[in-house]
Amino acid sequence: MPARLISLLVRPTTPPLWLGIVVAATVITVETVVVHQLNKVAPQNAFGAVFLLGVLVVSARWGFALSVLTTVVSAVIYVYFHLQVEGTLLPAKPGDWVAVVVFLPVALVANLMAGQARLRTAEAVLRRREAEASRDELAILADHQAALRRVATLAARGESPSEVFTAVAEELALWLHVVDAVLIRYEGDGTGTLVAVRYEPGETRMPVTGDTISTEGDDVGAIVLRTGHGARIDNHAHVGGAVATRIRAEGFGSIVGVPIVVDKRVWGAAIVGSRRTEPLPADTETRLGDFADLVATAIANAATRAELIASRARIVAAADDARRRLERDLHDGAQQRLVSLGLEVRLAEASVPAEWVDVREQLSAIASGLTGVSEDLRELSHGIHPAILSKGGLGSAVRTLARRSAVPVALDVAIEGRFTESVEVAAYYVVAEALTNAAKHAHASEVDVSLRAEDGALHLVIGDDGVGGASSGAGSGLIGLQDRVEALGGHMQITSPPGHGTTLVITIPVAGE
Repeated sequence: MPARLISLLVRPTTPPLWLGIVVAATVITVETVVVHQLNKVAPQNAFGAVFLLGVLVVSARWGFALSVLTTVVSAVIYVYFHLQVEGTLLPAKPGDWVAVVVFLPVALVANLMAGQARLRTAEAVLRRREAEASRDELAILADHQAALRRVATLAARGESPSEVFTAVAEELALWLHVVDAVLIRYEGDGTGTLVAVRYEPGETRMPVTGDTISTEGDDVGAIVLRTGHGARIDNHAHVGGAVATRIRAEGFGSIVGVPIVVDKRVWGAAIVGSRRTEPLPADTETRLGDFADLVATAIANAATRAELIASRARIVAAADDARRRLERDLHDGAQQRLVSLGLEVRLAEASVPAEWVDVREQLSAIASGLTGVSEDLRELSHGIHPAILSKGGLGSAVRTLARRSAVPVALDVAIEGRFTESVEVAAYYVVAEALTNAAKHAHASEVDVSLRAEDGALHLVIGDDGVGGASSGAGSGLIGLQDRVEALGGHMQITSPPGHGTTLVITIPVAGE
């Protein structure tokens, strides 16, 4: 309670002077009435402390000048009550002089102390307000960083640009407390495509994601495209253009936009709008720019990833083409030559007299050797490039691998038609490598192979009951398969806990094939 009373009396701000004069006069009047009544009860007491209360009240709320005036008036009244028994206002006894001399310094000291208390209170209030402002700024900064971190996480994970765009629009609308957040991509033909929009719930009249709008006019989006810098319009009453006309019709007030710059080119813009009458905060452009930078990073990352995938696909295609040419050259060249030599040796063997047993045996051994080399070369050429793919397609090639496998294979093939050569070759090599690993390294007793085409992708699952522990690390044949699959925009997941077998789950996009 005392602290509450002090806080009410001692304030950092000074009320109007006229109010101080009224309060001082009122307090002195009340003190005079109180002392007058007390003087009837105890005429020998001065009751100076009563007048000090008024001095303290005025000193705590108003300046030094009014406090001194209150002190002087209180001192006069105090002297009057203290000395009126003598019939004069001038002290006649040493004790009276002592009372007056004591009252004045005490009153002045009270003025100074109350003034200091008021100054200390003002400083404390100022510090408290600064602390509250700092706390609010820190909270805003923390929210800003959290929103940026959520978007940056999406960009770092390599999520598709459309997902990043949608997340940015949501974060901008929620964090900046606006009803409209739009990301636009400039098309270079006087139009722009909305790649992400976020409106207040229930809004159905505004453009949606994928819509095209004009970039000719004087609205924020058009200005950003022309200048390459941020723009702000707080009143669209006299702004020209089709977009500005629609903005006025929908009741938007302040709109701010910043460019999204990719490879030193204005790719698009991030724009937010408000229907409030007051303009958006002055730092909106800066905050908006942070998100625009993340969008630019996501776009650049997506472009880089697409280029990397295309480059890897070209490398794989080139390698497959080289394998195919080598297989054809072996089949049409060396293999055919070996077959011809074998036939010639057989003819020579047949022409040798029967009594030349040793020569006939030597020629027969040579012919058998040539036949064996030819078979080895045929198997080698099949490993370089599976010719069965060109003849029977992926389904037939996988069935052939299953028949030749040293480990029993439970096969489930549910595909129809043909796929591009790169997809079929990738799937073939995955199955071939998995069956070889199951026999040579996993010591499996059975392998399950499932091959399906659905939802625009080829799904391949291969599992064995071997020793597990496989990985795609350095030195593993799986790393090459993983590179081949990812070069086609696919994904290969390897699950191989020690002692529990190995499972490969492969997904390769085949949309439109």
